[in-house]
Amino acid sequence: MLPRRRQARVGTPCAVSSVVRFPGVAIYLAEPRMGRSRRAFLTRLALSKGFCVLDAYSSEVTHVVMEQTSAEEAVRWQDSRPAPPPGCTRPALLDISWFTESMAAGQPVPVERRHCLQVAVPREVLPNPIWMPLYACQRPTPLTHHNTRLSEALEVLAEAAGFDGSEGRLLSFCRAASTLKALPCPVTALSQLQGLPHLGEHSCRVVQELLEHGVCEEVERVQRSERYQSMKLFTRIFGVGVRTADQWYREGLRTLDDVWTQVQRLTQQQKAGLQHYQDLSAPVQRPDAEALRQVVAEAVGRALPRATVTLAGGFRRGKLQGHDVDFLITHPEEGQEAGLLPRVMGYLEQQGLVLYQQHQRRPSGDPVHQAPKGRSMDTFERSFCIFRLPRPPRATEEGTPSPHPSWKAVRVDLVVTPISQFPFALLGWTGSKHFERELRRFSRKERGLWLNSHGLFDPEQETFFQAAAEEDVFKHLGLAYLPPEQRNA
Repeated sequence: MLPRRRQARVGTPCAVSSVVRFPGVAIYLAEPRMGRSRRAFLTRLALSKGFCVLDAYSSEVTHVVMEQTSAEEAVRWQDSRPAPPPGCTRPALLDISWFTESMAAGQPVPVERRHCLQVAVPREVLPNPIWMPLYACQRPTPLTHHNTRLSEALEVLAEAAGFDGSEGRLLSFCRAASTLKALPCPVTALSQLQGLPHLGEHSCRVVQELLEHGVCEEVERVQRSERYQSMKLFTRIFGVGVRTADQWYREGLRTLDDVWTQVQRLTQQQKAGLQHYQDLSAPVQRPDAEALRQVVAEAVGRALPRATVTLAGGFRRGKLQGHDVDFLITHPEEGQEAGLLPRVMGYLEQQGLVLYQQHQRRPSGDPVHQAPKGRSMDTFERSFCIFRLPRPPRATEEGTPSPHPSWKAVRVDLVVTPISQFPFALLGWTGSKHFERELRRFSRKERGLWLNSHGLFDPEQETFFQAAAEEDVFKHLGLAYLPPEQRNA
């Protein structure tokens, strides 16, 4: 009898075109409620990420994915299929949410109860009309929400607008996507969006097309375009922003090989990013972030006892993976943190853990006075790094060879902040990017205050607000406190 992985390849021509990274997972997308065009789109998406997708239902299937299907319907559908051979178990009947989360993670996520079509629960519907606050910082936005397919489509258009330098369109799509993320129930009809903020004509047209056909032609066209693919490829290189990526594209560069031909023009940061591109473009998993926190905490503790290290960014908001890892370092005594970072980096380099670092020194004077100018970028002392993280003995997944199996490169930012500014820095470095942008906009437009990662400033009174914790910042702004896991706008 052939091994399971080999059987899946023989029985499914669609799975042969890409390397199967997860041989223990064979997905079958049930079409009745999904639609043929959407099923084809999802199949291409899964194949591109290394999943095995079977064309036909068989005993090889491990995960059946359905959309807008009740448990009773799913069971009736499965009962109408041939029973599995003796010794084989029936595949899991899963809602589309498991599939979309797995695609976002780039690997099969664990099957949780919420993914399973077990009990028929009447689908909640949005009240019509529904009221929602104007600013993302006024409403909770969980990590997992009900309208992922709709928000992700709008975020693709936002990203493309950013690549084209259209800040207005980028913000419009980001705000529309953020509104959808905060809704308490799935959107099933366009009428449910009536009266909601930031859902303009263009965004509504995208949503309507997705609701009616399962795909949006504009979004698919953007994702297939050479410019979008090249810009996305280039901006994933450490040290390459939109402006540089656009310049390369205009010069005719399209691939990483093209960039290598121009290596003499690259900055040291870009050379490091290109050299470690394969590792740095792969998601950083939470266990890796926790392992790095322990490494950094040990180095910080050796350099300055009682100094603390806090994991920030998406991981603090509850994400299981991210593109880099951010740490905030402070000390309970103001001023003790001065000169700490070089000592920390020196120790880490002695351990052979630093592949690249770029040190940004804190400017002279009090950087908190940048706040009245409305600067979102902070001027803390920090290091932009690539760390060498040892891999556990389990090595890499089958089908994904690594250039250096015993370790992998990971992007890390180390930020040192005085304790008086730590609550503002923690708020700013936790994100999400859109949440922080909306929080600063709310501060300026609704309260007449300037907020950044250094402090909160009243330009009329020419005074700074004091804060001992993030909650104090929300209180100063007259906002209900939102914990980090509710800031995924």
